[in-house]
Amino acid sequence: MKKVILIIILIILFWGLSAVLKSYNSGLGKSKGGNMKLTSVFEHKGNIPSKYTCDGEDAAPELIISEVPEGTKSLVLIVDDPDAPMGTWVHWLVYNLPVNTTKINGKNLPSGTKEGVTDFGRTGWGGPCPPSGTHRYFFKLYAIGKTLDLPEGLTKSQLENAIKEYIIEKTELMGLYKRAGK
Repeated sequence: MKKVILIIILIILFWGLSAVLKSYNSGLGKSKGGNMKLTSVFEHKGNIPSKYTCDGEDAAPELIISEVPEGTKSLVLIVDDPDAPMGTWVHWLVYNLPVNTTKINGKNLPSGTKEGVTDFGRTGWGGPCPPSGTHRYFFKLYAIGKTLDLPEGLTKSQLENAIKEYIIEKTELMGLYKRAGK
């Protein structure tokens, strides 16, 4: 009898874990619990074209923003690589994006938008350039209920601390990149 109960419990746990994983994997460029979307020239979990990396033009990919929730006062974008050998590497920090922003790239940010300091030691986009293997690049877009009255040049941790209590919704787009021959 104890074995039957144990098997039933294991089946229930496995079923619950399967449901959680299915829910997580269905996010594909979409937010958890909302409708806000972030898309680009590459698919969620797809390869980032080399044009947007150190092997190409190192230009920021165009990002398309849609379905921003009501009550949003500004948008924040954090792009990082958790697979970097020295720990998570910050590629781009953008904040105070106007709520009506539908497209962004590194060349034409809307007026009033500010950028933080990346792990390249400067503001602005720093494209993927992994030393070896395939790395994951997370483009995290936050809808926040406040326009930040903060200077240009924040670090990732300063930015995350500034927005944590104002986050209305978050969506994520993940791209992959591996350098040829590395």
